Amino acid sequence: MARSKSARTAAPEAQGAKQLNRSLGWLAVLGAILAVAGLVGLVYTGFATLTSMLLFGWLLLIGGCVGLLHAVQSRGTNFFWLGVVVAALNLAAGVVIIRRPDVAAEALTMFAALLFLTGGVFRLVGSLVVRGPQFGWTLVQGAFGLLLGILVLANWPSSSQYVIGCFFSLALLFDGLGLLAAGLGGRRIVSMVAEGPDSGRPGGRGGPEEPEQPVQTEESLKAKPEGQEQSHN
Repeated sequence: MARSKSARTAAPEAQGAKQLNRSLGWLAVLGAILAVAGLVGLVYTGFATLTSMLLFGWLLLIGGCVGLLHAVQSRGTNFFWLGVVVAALNLAAGVVIIRRPDVAAEALTMFAALLFLTGGVFRLVGSLVVRGPQFGWTLVQGAFGLLLGILVLANWPSSSQYVIGCFFSLALLFDGLGLLAAGLGGRRIVSMVAEGPDSGRPGGRGGPEEPEQPVQTEESLKAKPEGQEQSHN
């Protein structure tokens, strides 16, 4: 009886572990694809820049269409005109980026360089003024951001051909490596949890089965002392 109950409870657990392993395997495959795409993008930065800009433009178009439908559904409220304006801006920006991805890349590269410059200056000034426990790390971050902004602006607009693609490829690479590590590590943990507790128990997967003990009833317990008295006589 105990063995049948343990078998019934072990079957759903094994099925759940297999499904979780399959999901984690697909996660690892997705991470590997993203990591390979990031490496290819780092080699062909111009193609990665063009691809990222076109993808960004189509995302703006889809977001504008969805926002316009949502605004139409909420007509008669205060959100209607705001939703229409935001959707129109998204649609216009998407059309401009898709038609002229090179000009859009130049504008985004200039915007990114200005962000690096302002962020680096604020981090440098803040680290020198506050001098907190993370003084050295904040100082290095500020100097790196300032130097990167200066380098991008010094080579602009030619730097727009590879800056966006390089950042996009690095994001794909690190995201892919993170998903790959999570998938492989999760599969290893699931296998350890599924096999570890049963390996040291008798009757489990890794040990010999424990022989079944006979069930002692009340009649057998009463008959046992009588048999022992006859053996003593």
